[in-house]
Amino acid sequence: PLDSLQIARDNPNKQVVFFALGFETTAPSTAFTILQAAAEKLHNFSMFSNHVLVIPALKALLDNPDLQLDGFVGPGHVSMVIGTDPYEFISQQYNKPIVVSGFEPLDILQSIWMLLQQLVENRCEVENQYNRIVQKSGNIVALQAINKVFAVRDSFDWRGLGDILYSGLQIKPEYAQFDAELKFTIPNLKVADHKACKCGEILKGVLKPWECKVFGTACTPETPIGTCMVSSEGACAAYYKYGRLSTIAKRTITQKPKITQEPLPACGFSSE
Repeated sequence: PLDSLQIARDNPNKQVVFFALGFETTAPSTAFTILQAAAEKLHNFSMFSNHVLVIPALKALLDNPDLQLDGFVGPGHVSMVIGTDPYEFISQQYNKPIVVSGFEPLDILQSIWMLLQQLVENRCEVENQYNRIVQKSGNIVALQAINKVFAVRDSFDWRGLGDILYSGLQIKPEYAQFDAELKFTIPNLKVADHKACKCGEILKGVLKPWECKVFGTACTPETPIGTCMVSSEGACAAYYKYGRLSTIAKRTITQKPKITQEPLPACGFSSE
């Protein structure tokens, strides 16, 4: 966001709009940028806020009667901002365990192990695997900036999930001069997902990516149709990139070992 602020400074005769999106992870940097723009009284700069909130999205998933969820691996970077306290409703109201996880391979493995331990021991708690970064109360400075600049929208339309109540952020009236939605006439156009795309079901865990008819054929990272393939972090993009490797590995494991004159290793496979 600060790069766009510099562009506005360098081009005083042009209107510069920053497209702000992401969860609570990126909202603080947007908020601080607006505060800086206000301090400098930049009249040619504005933000188009598409920031979303993780807690209403989780609640929408938990309230969906079609889903049979056992627990959650919580997002580390969002939790770095909001802390672990906001997740308490998951264990207290819905009796589901959650483990906030880091992003290194060992972080994820340990988080899954901690989650499985809760299930085995019939516990429902909020545990913090990512405690080297995430604090119980979050990042107070970041939260204060968000609360100063943003208000919660009545609803927000999520691709693949539809409208979720109180799940988006809009710029407060005090900073209306930096709100692109008010500054410009923006048509409220809704783009429906492709009829063959099953992103909504995949996002909710109802379907696996390969169960979508267009996965890997019409829908690839080079020609994405749905949300889950557009982002490199999306479920479909991940399955497309790494799923074939797991298939190859399974084939390799199930192959019969070659008969050789040399003694076989203890696992029963030849050295080849």
